[in-house]
Amino acid sequence: MNTHPTPATSTPVETSQRKMAWVAGLSLILMGVLGPFALFGVLQNLLVPANASATIDNIVASPGLFRSGVAALLIVIMLDVVVAWALYVLLKPVNRTLALLMAWLRLGYAAIFAAALTNLLDVAQLLDASEGLTLPNEQLHAHVMTSLSTFHIGFEGIALAIFGLHLFALGYLVFKSTNFPRFLGALVAVAGAGYLFDSFGTILVPDYAWTVSAYTFLGEVLLIFWLLRRAVKGFPTEEIPAEYGSQTRPAQPSPITN
Repeated sequence: MNTHPTPATSTPVETSQRKMAWVAGLSLILMGVLGPFALFGVLQNLLVPANASATIDNIVASPGLFRSGVAALLIVIMLDVVVAWALYVLLKPVNRTLALLMAWLRLGYAAIFAAALTNLLDVAQLLDASEGLTLPNEQLHAHVMTSLSTFHIGFEGIALAIFGLHLFALGYLVFKSTNFPRFLGALVAVAGAGYLFDSFGTILVPDYAWTVSAYTFLGEVLLIFWLLRRAVKGFPTEEIPAEYGSQTRPAQPSPITN
């Protein structure tokens, strides 16, 4: 027997939930494409650690690529705001207060990420400007490397720590929700722990080179697929938000028996 809601029997609650699942799932997929492109396809290839001269040469040789990476990260930040909203709407029936905290933590992460990103834009502007390239080499190198280091600390040292807390709250809400499997909530919380470990490692350990989050992100990936699954098939139970009051699914006609 099919227990999933059909368009004919969907309530406003189910419609809202499915729309938010689409919004969150598709936004996360787009972020999953743009983020790696910017961080690994652009920055990792252009920025040479502890080598200012090579880094500047790479950026000057590929200014469009560098700026496209910055633009991709800005889109990721904008999508983070959308995801925070969608996840709040989906999970506020579980615990409105914690869902609000979860959303604000993601917004705080996005704000810190945006502040860190201005350092990359500063580098792009400096190296594109004719007066920037006429600066003494020592001054130019120091400016560029300081801006890149500030981006690194702001993003990996501060922003990802807040993101880790966001995933802890998200994992708990998913764990408690009747619309998601409990193991998924646990895996999302583990992903949050990975980001926290890396952030505090960056702050506390000189030349920290581990990337624990590279091995704990499975919950984030599975969450995307589960959101899209729910968007397509619907939600098996209704966790009713307060604004819908005591609304329940309309009663189905009982079968006629002879």
